[in-house]
Amino acid sequence: MGGILNGVRIVDVSRILAGPYATQMLSDLGAEVIKVEAPWGDDTRKWGPPFTTGFDGKQVAAYFLSCNRGKEIVTFNLKQQADEVRTLIETADVVVENFKPGTLERLLGPMPKDVIVCSISAYGASGPRRDEPGYDVALQARSGIMGITGEADASPVKVGVAWIDVITGLNAGNAILAALYHKEKTGESMQIDISLWDCAVAALVNQAHNAMASGENPQPMGSAHPNLVPYRAFKANDGWFVIGVGSDNQWSGLATHLSIPAHSEWSTNEGRVLNRAAVEKAVADAVSSMSRHELESLLVGIPCAPVNTVLEALNDPQSVSRGAVTQHQGVDVLASPLRFMRPSE
Repeated sequence: MGGILNGVRIVDVSRILAGPYATQMLSDLGAEVIKVEAPWGDDTRKWGPPFTTGFDGKQVAAYFLSCNRGKEIVTFNLKQQADEVRTLIETADVVVENFKPGTLERLLGPMPKDVIVCSISAYGASGPRRDEPGYDVALQARSGIMGITGEADASPVKVGVAWIDVITGLNAGNAILAALYHKEKTGESMQIDISLWDCAVAALVNQAHNAMASGENPQPMGSAHPNLVPYRAFKANDGWFVIGVGSDNQWSGLATHLSIPAHSEWSTNEGRVLNRAAVEKAVADAVSSMSRHELESLLVGIPCAPVNTVLEALNDPQSVSRGAVTQHQGVDVLASPLRFMRPSE
């Protein structure tokens, strides 16, 4: 059911990741996406190595392929060809842009009243940081996520992908879908103000609420969880293995399978959190003599997994079965994660 948005035209004048990620998702749903690039191309075309063959048969950075499938790409210089770009925008249902606030209007004039405009920026259209630039790594630093990522007493660590850009792209896609629905019901076209900052702070979820409730800053804990024990990576005899216990019944099963002595004070999650060091040592000792395969076979029904490489994950039988990697215009790309099924008749 990839044609859900058939008939919707989106003009994408964004670049890098957040905006292109949002419009790629909408393309997956059937929207026509026309991506406007400057003559020198989207910045990510040169974000390599590695370089590979692009959708047009020319060499391009692999990064670019991650967020630009399914789009018609046209080239305009917005400063010199404003009239042509504005004419294109007048045919659209949605415009997605990620210039600094106010820049698109300065270049092209006011947007048509009947077009939904989704503006993505670092800090949003208001506030004291409104005009500041910001890449994902800067937002990870300022938003607090780098303050809780990595090992204790070590250097700050960012999330291994552009986490805030991806979250912002997903939020932008949701907002655009809601605005399209609103327009269908009322005829009114909305303007959407999405910022990496707002999305990053909102995505702190339990860690932010922990801080607000306790008045204390969460600390980096490696792969461990501030509210659940055991819930982290442990060293098996052939690599790292994650165990995530989310209930007391799961703990009981884990303790039985790993022959961990019963301690009444460990029977509840609160007790395990209060005795974190002892519980984690008991699990680590039991796991250390076993292989990852042995552990996965033994702990059926308990959330657990080997710590895979990216290539191992892409070649996992589940990825193969679900078609996690597909082809677009002869190029291997990650598939859309959206799956739709009609009700069984």
